[in-house]
Amino acid sequence: MAAVCCAGEWLVMSSSHYLLAVDIKENREPFVFDCTKAEQKPEESDTDKCDGGGSQEKGSDLILALALSPSGRYVALTDDNKRLILFRTEPSWQCISTRWVVRRCTSLVFTRAEDELLVADKSGDAYSFSVLEPQKPGELKLGHLSMLQAIALSPDDKYIITADRDEKIRVSLSKSSYNIQAFCLGHSEFVSVLCVPDGHPEWLLSGSGDGTVKLWHYESGRQLQSIGLQQWGMSQGSDTDSDKPQRFAVSRIISSPDGRHVAVQCESFPSIQLFAVEEGSDRLLIPTETIDLPQNPWDMTFDPQGRLWVLLQNKDTNVLLYTHRKKCWQSESESPDLQKVSEKLRTQWELFKDSVGMESRFKHLYKVNFDNMASYLEKKKERLQQQNKQGGKKRAACQSNGAAKKSKA
Repeated sequence: MAAVCCAGEWLVMSSSHYLLAVDIKENREPFVFDCTKAEQKPEESDTDKCDGGGSQEKGSDLILALALSPSGRYVALTDDNKRLILFRTEPSWQCISTRWVVRRCTSLVFTRAEDELLVADKSGDAYSFSVLEPQKPGELKLGHLSMLQAIALSPDDKYIITADRDEKIRVSLSKSSYNIQAFCLGHSEFVSVLCVPDGHPEWLLSGSGDGTVKLWHYESGRQLQSIGLQQWGMSQGSDTDSDKPQRFAVSRIISSPDGRHVAVQCESFPSIQLFAVEEGSDRLLIPTETIDLPQNPWDMTFDPQGRLWVLLQNKDTNVLLYTHRKKCWQSESESPDLQKVSEKLRTQWELFKDSVGMESRFKHLYKVNFDNMASYLEKKKERLQQQNKQGGKKRAACQSNGAAKKSKA
C-alpha cells in the first residue's frame, strides 16, 4: 500500500520500500529514500540471539508505517526489516538515525513536543524512542494482549491511546502508562484507525473493520456518536458475491487543520465521505457529501491550507486536489500546485508500481466464525453410516457361518 501525508510544504509519500517527498510550492528535485540501501543491522552473536525477544528472519524492506511530527520538521518510517528511520526535513532532508525495533510495527506517532516517537507493534507492545537523542534505544511503555493496529496521543501528550485487533481502545496515562484512564468499547471488529481531530482535543474518532466510525469522549470512555458506513459502501457497487456479507474496513480518518471537516476513507471503495463538525448539536458529525473518485484511492491528507489531497493508483491521474468553497468540496484540476505534484509523480512512477493492486492489509484481521455443530452432526452421521455398514457385514458373516454348520451336520 502507498501512504501520503503533508509536512509543511512537502507532500510525503511511501510506496513499497521507497519514501518520496515532493515540494508543493517550489520547483525543486524530490527527495527519495530507498530502504533497500539503508543501514543494515549488525550481525548478532549466538548469546545475543538467545537473549533477544524478536525473530531473526530477514524482512522485505517494505515500509509498514509512516508518521510526521506536528510541525513537519521530523518524519519517521518503519519497515519490514524492523528498522525505525528518523529524518529531519529542515533546512534540508537528512536521515539522522536508524534504530531497530523488537517486532514489526504497525503505527507511529510523534508527541506534540516532538521529543518522543511512540511505536506500536504486532506483538501488542508500544515503545518510546527519543527524538532529541536519535541514537538512544527504545523503552517499553505499555502492552496489550493482542496485536496493536493504531496509536495516538492527546494534544497535551497526557494520554496514550492504543487500539488493537480485539476491538479495544485503551486510554493510558503517558507518564505512568500502567495506569489506565478508560476503555472505549463498542466496535465489533478490529479497530483499524484512530484520530484526535484538530480543534477538539477531548474527542477521539475511531474506524473499524465493522464498517463504523465512532466518536468518543476518550477521557471518560463515553461514546458520543456511531456512524455506519455500510450503506455508503453498498451504494458504490461492490464486486463481491452478493451471498456473502460485505466487509467495510475504515482505512483512514483525517481532520482539517481548522477542525471543521473530517474525511473518511474505506478500503477498496472509490469514494471519500466528508463530514462537517457541528458543536452543540445532537449529531456531532454531520455527513455533508461523498466525493466519487475514478478509482480506489491509496490514501489522502489535508495540507496546512485545508486542501484535501487524494493519492490514486493511476500513473496519468495519480493525485487529485479538492478545496472547500461555497459550502461544498470542489475539484481544483487546474491548480498549478496539483499539476506540479502530478508531473513529479509521473516521473517517479516506478516507485509506485509495486503498490498497485497490493493485497489488503486487513484481510487476515477479521473474525472467522466456525459452525462447530454442523460439522459435528455431519461427522456423527458419517460415523453411524459406517457403523451400520460394519454391523451389516458382521450379521451376514454370522448367517453364513450358521448355514455352513447346518450343512456339515
